Amino acid sequence: MKNAIGREIPEYIEGFGKLEPFQGAWKKLRKGWMDEPTIPPPNKAKLPHQSKLCETLEEAIRKTSPKDGMTVSFHHHLRNGDEIIVKSIEILSKLGIKNITLAASSLNEVQDPLVQYIKDGTITNIWTSGLRGELGKAISSGILEKPVVIHSHGGRVRAIHTGKINLDLAIIVASAADEEGNATGTHGKSAFGSIGYAGIDMRYAKQVVIVTDNLVDYPCIPLSVTQNFVDYVVTVDSIGDASKIATGTTRITKSPMDLRIAQLAADVIEHSGLFVNGYSFQVGAGGASLAVAKFIRDKMKRKDIKGSFMIGGVTSYCVDMLNEGLFTTIFDVQSFDAAVSSSLLNNKHHIEIPAALYANPFNCGCMTNKLDVVVLGALEIDTDFNVNVITGSDGKLRGASGGHSDTASGAKLTIVVCPSYRGRLPIVVEKVSTVVTPGETVDVLVTERGICVNPKKPELEEKLKAARLNVRSIQDLQQEVAQITGEPKPVKFSDKVVALIEYRDGTIIDVIRQTID
Repeated sequence: MKNAIGREIPEYIEGFGKLEPFQGAWKKLRKGWMDEPTIPPPNKAKLPHQSKLCETLEEAIRKTSPKDGMTVSFHHHLRNGDEIIVKSIEILSKLGIKNITLAASSLNEVQDPLVQYIKDGTITNIWTSGLRGELGKAISSGILEKPVVIHSHGGRVRAIHTGKINLDLAIIVASAADEEGNATGTHGKSAFGSIGYAGIDMRYAKQVVIVTDNLVDYPCIPLSVTQNFVDYVVTVDSIGDASKIATGTTRITKSPMDLRIAQLAADVIEHSGLFVNGYSFQVGAGGASLAVAKFIRDKMKRKDIKGSFMIGGVTSYCVDMLNEGLFTTIFDVQSFDAAVSSSLLNNKHHIEIPAALYANPFNCGCMTNKLDVVVLGALEIDTDFNVNVITGSDGKLRGASGGHSDTASGAKLTIVVCPSYRGRLPIVVEKVSTVVTPGETVDVLVTERGICVNPKKPELEEKLKAARLNVRSIQDLQQEVAQITGEPKPVKFSDKVVALIEYRDGTIIDVIRQTID
């Protein structure tokens, strides 16, 4: 069957069930969700003065009574510095546990060793927002019998609330914790900032283990995780290397071309009609998109603009703007720089928020719905403004859905920044290989070769032309790029579906098929 953007979607996937096709960015939400199932958090209790402390991570995992077919969740706030996800799966494998569903908020190259645990049957299902490295390549080649489910950050919360993901065990890493399990990521030798993605896990998992390398006196403050949800606490030598957070897509670019694109994106914001006192702002992952904050900061100072709030992945540039009074508040669901943690700890206007408040579409006030401007990256974008942030030019998994579709659907102005081509590969294409964010939620594309405005925003196009910006049609840009790069060699795929791309409302916006090398 075809969904609303013409993508071929199977009607049924063995091990997953009947698929609901994407209907449009807001259509399902407009119909309401009173008929959507919801599950209650589990009941749990401890006896008075019963110790939660465990000597080792293995002891803590053993005490949760792991079993075949269980679902285990992790957060990815340490990104490529994480040392606990692979260790935990290694322990479960050693205990003989099979058929695990891995529900990590995202997976990075540091988790490449998980491939061996897929091969031996320890892991048989994965729900995540991102896959990269050798793990992404292995999934793309069909190593799993059942398809991975790729969700957005808001979609992950919705999936847990509605029972699509049932968490048996959540292993939550913290840079500081006390004996009862009150925990934070804001201080300690491995401080990494917000633990926003674990908020839903601590509430809904049947068993919760806090892992820290910094056990502090009771109570641990601030209370990012609270003791009433925690079953066990374990101290390890190291939870990971927080310096590896700001790498790859979370490092601000130094590329002259990307900085030029960021400058142009800032010009678009300035002349959009939204660059006024009280506006709200977010930049997403990707070097060029993160760099937009640098240029917006300069423009705000020059024009004496004071913004309302910043949100999302937070960098040191965001903290600087908060400290300079350019914004009144930062809402932090994920810190893109370990240096951000001290601000989160000490500044009452820098507020940690859970992913539910950030982006869950099934609530009355997710903060992405209050966004004025968001700037996002892309691996590909097509002439219908559909965006791919999950598969590379070789068709393999190498990115993340993250909050891309969440923020694009809520913001008044969604800007995508990317070069028109990388190497000899076109980025602006006639049809993207995989749709993560539908074009109806994207307003502007900014490249080094020009600015393209979605035809549904004619008033915005007129404003940008009046500001003498280089506005052109996306079809002309795509044809120009094709003449430069030529037609890439087509990727060969089998019929096997290796990943389902869930839109934030739970419908299927696209599928990824097995690559044939």
